[in-house]
Amino acid sequence: MTLIGPSLMCADMGVLKETVIRLDQAGVDFFHLDVMDGIFVPNFTLGPDMMKSIRPHTNKPFDVHLMVKNPENHLNTFIEAGADMISVHAEATEHLQRTLQTIRNNGLKAGVALNPSSPIEELKYVLDVVDYITVMTVNPGFAGQKFIPLMYKKVKDLKRMVESEGYNIDIQVDGNIGYETIPGVLENGANMLVCGTSSLFKPEITFEEAVTKLKEFITSQKENQFETNLK
Repeated sequence: MTLIGPSLMCADMGVLKETVIRLDQAGVDFFHLDVMDGIFVPNFTLGPDMMKSIRPHTNKPFDVHLMVKNPENHLNTFIEAGADMISVHAEATEHLQRTLQTIRNNGLKAGVALNPSSPIEELKYVLDVVDYITVMTVNPGFAGQKFIPLMYKKVKDLKRMVESEGYNIDIQVDGNIGYETIPGVLENGANMLVCGTSSLFKPEITFEEAVTKLKEFITSQKENQFETNLK
């Protein structure tokens, strides 16, 4: 099953509560919240108080992507704010295994995010404490960037590694996930799509229409892949 998660950093902050409610009712599967500290990445974004303000308005999982240095120092803050899933960057902590185990020990799903240039081999010895892996398909920090083509191969290699090691781990892709890139990431093994300005947040279409159109497109792509595999 392919899961759709709107990236709330792309939303209009002035009507964030209404946006969350509408996207929830339109049928998204989770909400992706990017947290940036201005150090690990050159930008500042969503914080715990904002999360708390919208948490009462949806029961969908909050996927918190910590793009911060030393994320282990901030886990409790975002757990208390309502996170259901937390991903940390392998590059941002010296104690990745311990950080992931701490997330799991608190009853949340634990994720690892990888920058475009980071090798997948960094994850080989933490796969037993990972629920999902986020492949950054752009350099993190800003919306509206171009998809890096080599990330198709990275998703494929990651999927192969996870399966060869005998684990069942979701693969999430984040960065310019739209109609041009979705077929390739699905074909190579991704099943969680973080969607922003390339697919969901478009001024010419309502959220309801955008979610419906995206789901129909994903279904058609999976059917095409199934038929291709049968040949």
